[in-house]
Formats: sequence, structure tokens, C-alpha cells
Amino acid sequence: MLEELEVRDLGPIHHALLAPARGMTAITGETGAGKSMLLNAIRLISGQTPSTGLVRGDAKQSWVQGVFAVAPDGEAASIAREAGAVLEENDDELFLTRTVPASGRSRAMLSGRSVPRSVLADIAGELVTIHGQSDQLRIAAEAKQREFLDMVAGDDDELRAYGAAWDALREVDDRLARLRTQEASVRQRADYLRDSIDRINAVDPEPGEDVELKEKRARIEHATQISQGVEGALGALDSSQIDVDTGEQGAIDLITHASQALRSIHLDGVFAQTADRLDSLNADLSDIVFSLAQESEDEPKVDDLDGLNARIHALAELTRSWGPDLQDVIAWRDKAILEVEDLDASPEKVSALEERRVQLHREALRCADALSAARRRAARVLSEQVGRELEALAMAGSHLEVRVETRSGTGRESLDAHGRDDIAFLFTPFPGAPQLSMGRSASGGELSRLMLALELSAAAQRPEASAVTFIFDEVDAGVGGKAAVELGRRLARLSRHAQVIVVTHLAQVASWADAQFVVSKRDEGDGVVTAVAEVSGESRVREVARMLSGSESRTSLEHARELIRASDLDG
Repeated sequence: MLEELEVRDLGPIHHALLAPARGMTAITGETGAGKSMLLNAIRLISGQTPSTGLVRGDAKQSWVQGVFAVAPDGEAASIAREAGAVLEENDDELFLTRTVPASGRSRAMLSGRSVPRSVLADIAGELVTIHGQSDQLRIAAEAKQREFLDMVAGDDDELRAYGAAWDALREVDDRLARLRTQEASVRQRADYLRDSIDRINAVDPEPGEDVELKEKRARIEHATQISQGVEGALGALDSSQIDVDTGEQGAIDLITHASQALRSIHLDGVFAQTADRLDSLNADLSDIVFSLAQESEDEPKVDDLDGLNARIHALAELTRSWGPDLQDVIAWRDKAILEVEDLDASPEKVSALEERRVQLHREALRCADALSAARRRAARVLSEQVGRELEALAMAGSHLEVRVETRSGTGRESLDAHGRDDIAFLFTPFPGAPQLSMGRSASGGELSRLMLALELSAAAQRPEASAVTFIFDEVDAGVGGKAAVELGRRLARLSRHAQVIVVTHLAQVASWADAQFVVSKRDEGDGVVTAVAEVSGESRVREVARMLSGSESRTSLEHARELIRASDLDG
């Protein structure tokens, strides 16, 4: 849900801050006031390419930010985390920000972190659905129509089952293709892999072994310095740890004497505390002495150097060929073993794979048929429901056919990653008109109302799937009278399941909104500025009256009050 939209220096808007209602929000204002800029703002934070002339004339850049409430375990939050955004536990807000300079490249940010604008597009795709003349043409693509139908059908189980069957079938097909095309080059590849595996196994490397051996070699090569350094340190700390009698006391003995001297005072306070600190220091020094003595005892023998160098050389030969490190060498060998098994496959193995493929293909067809059945059921209900909604939206005689055509035949070519169906949304705008694909058969206003009918029908069948923000523009084009009231009623009904924002010039639509924002222009001397303000109470009545008759007469004000009172789904 869009909780807040803030805009700075976008077109004629110097600054605007909107907090849309959870239900339905209407954006109104006179033609040319700048309502389209608010839609441009939402398109920007949705990752779309900025058009020219967006930056306000006297500004260096435009800035837009949308604050969305999201489910912490939802897809939008998951995409955000993958993009590197930090979401604290129970954090349910995402900040989508876009900066567009007057010249140069725009910048996208997600909750304060710079990201590619494609990330904003992915996240906004889970949060916002814009139904404007340019935006909704995307549903003309068969892939989008299939996704919409699957969402309405609620066929997640069938999709998962078919996806698993399809992946298994494709994997076997790939293996068979490799096996059936073995030639001399393939046999040479197998010989190379076997030779490489033998060379690696002969050395039998362990992950990180070369690093450990190099460290050990370095200790041998610096044995004299290490011995002298350790002996000097031990002599300074505890002379009893070395064979030479220096006649001098080490640091441990000196600190022990200092502690005993303080304790001989037999007074608590600073003397006893200082003695305790000296004893603690002595304990740390004793640990250090023990560690150094162990290092001295564990020092590798110089005799090992030739063997170490030989082993390091052997490991280096492996990493040069299959590295860059030993872990990569081992991983390459393990993968090569599997590849050799396929390259050396016998005719019996090919036959077994072919038999397995028959079983998997049969299972994929079964799952595809179950998916097709679910889609056809949903398509019939969706077509009927959309027809009823279109009739109420002053489009009587219009018809949407959701066509699901299952490809004939049972061969591999009848299947793809999404099943075996060709799906088309075919719209007839008026009786006698040809049936054409969506996007090529309707005007902007008709297409907006058709999308509203689709969203209403989807929400009726799967209300839990409508947890997005719907934005409608031009949905009221060519509508008036009773149809306008029904349009507003249906937008309000959709807002029971999802947040709805509608840009409208019809009072009959705006009156149904839970919140209303007015976009207006004013002359500030140095230029025209567009302002956005929420209206409520009498100020909203005046705006609705203006929308009804262009004036605030007593009659239009009374009509506006009556219209607002009547626009109640529970009334």
C-alpha cells in the first residue's frame, strides 16, 4: 500500500505531499492543472524511463519518493533484501526514490541505498498496478494475460506440479541430446577428462592445503630468526624457560615481586587493587610464555623442506590448470566425473534414459492437462463476470472472451515452460464489431473501464490476491450520468480489497472516495505553480460542486452534499 507520495520540482509542481487513504483516493482538478504529473511521479518510482521536460524550469533536478507498506515476508521485501536493502525485523516500509537531473542520468534509490532502476521496477511490479492508456497496453502481451488468468484461477498447485514435471523432462532431453550426438570430439573430451581426473587424484589435494604448506615452509626458511626471537622473548619473560642461565630475573618474576611488595602493605584499596591487576597481568604473561614454548617445541624440521617444496609444486600445477585455488580444482574434478559418466554412456544407458523420458513426458502431459482445466474454468467465470461489470459501466454489448486453446497433439512440441495453452483476451467493444486482441480494439477510456472490470472480477474471485495499489487514469472518459455513479461504486467496491487511486473529472466518481486531493494552479508572479491539497468537509463539498456545474451556487452545493451522502457502499 502507498502510504505517502512526495514530489519536488516535477513539472509545474514545486512541492506536493500526499497521504492516500487505505481505500479509495480521488485526485481531481481542472483540466491542465497538472494531475498527470502525479502519475508521472508514480511511474518514475516504478522504474520507468523519464521523459524530457520533467524538471521544473528553475530547478536543477526533480525528486520523487514513495513510501510503501509491505509484508516483511512478501515478494517485494524479498526483492529488496536481494538488492541489498537493510530491512530490520518487523520492518514493514520501503522507500522508493528517484532523482531526475535537468541533464544527465537519473538515480534510483531503495530505502536509502542506490540501486539500478530495474530493481524499482521489480518491486513496484509487486506493489502498484497502473491503468493508464500507455501503461495498460502491457496486458496485450500473451504472457501478461496468462499471468492474470493464473492469478484469478488460483492454480498455484497446478503450476508448481507442471513446473517440476517440465524441468525434469527438459533435463532428460538435454542429457539424451548430448548422448546421441557423441562423435570423435566427444570421445576426445572424455579422454581428456579421464586423464585430468587421474592427475588430480594422484595428487589428492585437500582444500586450503597449499596455503598451509606455504606457511609451514616460511617457518622453516625463517627458523633461525624464529628461534632467536622466541628465545629472546622467553628469556625476557621467564628465564627458566631457556637453558642458558642469564642470572637475571624475567618479567614474570619482577611482576610477582611487585605484587608481593604491594600485598605486604596489608591495606585494601588502591594497593590491593593494583596487586590484583599485576596478578592478572602475570596470568596473561604466563599464557604467552606457554604459547611461545609450544611454538618452539612444534617448530618443523629443516629436513622437511624438500618434501614440502615438492608437494607445493605439485599443488601449484593443479591450480594452474584447473584453479585458481584447490577448492576449484576439486569441484572441477567432481563435475568432470559426472560428465565422463554421460560421455561414456552405453547403449543400455541411452535406452534407460529414453524409457525414463517417456514416463516424464506422460507426467508432464498429465500436469499440463490439469493446469489447462483450471485455466478454462477460470476463463469461463472471468468472461461472464467481466461482461456483467461492463454492462454496469455503460458498455452494454461489449464482451470479453478469455480464450484458452490447448495445443493439439501429445508430442514434445505441444509443451513449453508454461503448459500447453495459448491464451488470448479478445475484446468486442460493441455488437457487430470484430473481435480483436486487447489493446487494439478499445479506446483509452474503454480500455481503462475494461481493466477495471477485470480487476473487479479478479477481486471477487480471489480477494486475497489484490493486495496492491491500483491507479486508474482516463477510466471515466466518455462516461456520464448513471454510468458515472456505477463507475464510482465499482471503484469503491474494489477498494474494499485493495488501495485504489483514481484520477477523475467526474463528481459522481470522486464522491465515492475515502480521501480527495485537488490539483490546482496559481500564479505566484514569477510563474505558474501547481499545488496539491487534500479537501474534506465543506472544502470537499465545494470541489465536488465545482466538478458538477463549474460553480459554487446554492443548488450545486446542495447537490454535492447529497451526492457525497449517497455515495456509500453500506448505505
